[in-house]
Amino acid sequence: MTIKKKILLFAVFFQMAGCSSSTETVEQVEKPDTILFQEALDNAIGGNPEEAAPKFEEVERQHPYSELATRAQIMAAWAFYQSNKYPQSVAALERFVELNPTDQMVEYAYYLKALCYYEQILDVERDADMTKLALIAFEELIRRFPNGSYARDGQLKIDLTKSQLAGKEMAVGRFYLQREQYVAALRRFDIVIEDYNTTNQVPEALYRKAAVFFTLGLADQSDRVYEVAKYNYPDSPWTDRLTILRRAPEKLADQGLFKSTKDLVTNIFD
Repeated sequence: MTIKKKILLFAVFFQMAGCSSSTETVEQVEKPDTILFQEALDNAIGGNPEEAAPKFEEVERQHPYSELATRAQIMAAWAFYQSNKYPQSVAALERFVELNPTDQMVEYAYYLKALCYYEQILDVERDADMTKLALIAFEELIRRFPNGSYARDGQLKIDLTKSQLAGKEMAVGRFYLQREQYVAALRRFDIVIEDYNTTNQVPEALYRKAAVFFTLGLADQSDRVYEVAKYNYPDSPWTDRLTILRRAPEKLADQGLFKSTKDLVTNIFD
């Protein structure tokens, strides 16, 4: 979250908690909700969200029916998020939405939940589970709030997560190609073409799919894929490679580009 958004969020809570100017320092088991909330807010603003989180939770524990209890729920989730305690944040956000489905902060709760998953994405090549969770969460945000405050950033992150997932499918597909497991490779390329058709991985997927058909001697299927690539991605270097691929291998060999048809096929999957 940007600093500007954090400041705006805090401003809302300051306004709600501003009625308290208490400087009470005597320790007590039970405190008014305004004092508990302000103490937690002071910790958050002071750069100590890890300490602030349980204090926000204490507001609800002591005063479950107060107006500040609802605000404290979302602030506790935010504090957990700022402390990189993502599972606790997600749990708090899901509880907030369940208890307050019509609250004005519900959209923010969905956005923050998606961010919790998104910021745990490390290396999609190794583990795509967190990327998939982030994608699902952002798509849910856009579905519920298509014109909301976080829709633009949510859509951007949807595009990024889809591109990452498509990249993983391409990596697996290339792995199968290296082992001449063509059916398995085609399956991966089809996933990219059908499920992630807005990503920048599609031109390569089309190229490699056509190249597999070409290698297997399925010229008609290869030509159909080429037509799709040429129509949708006329300026892609992968489409250029397909154009070269469709030329007669013998002619290319005569031009000295490849020593033989076998050499051409070997170079298809580079």
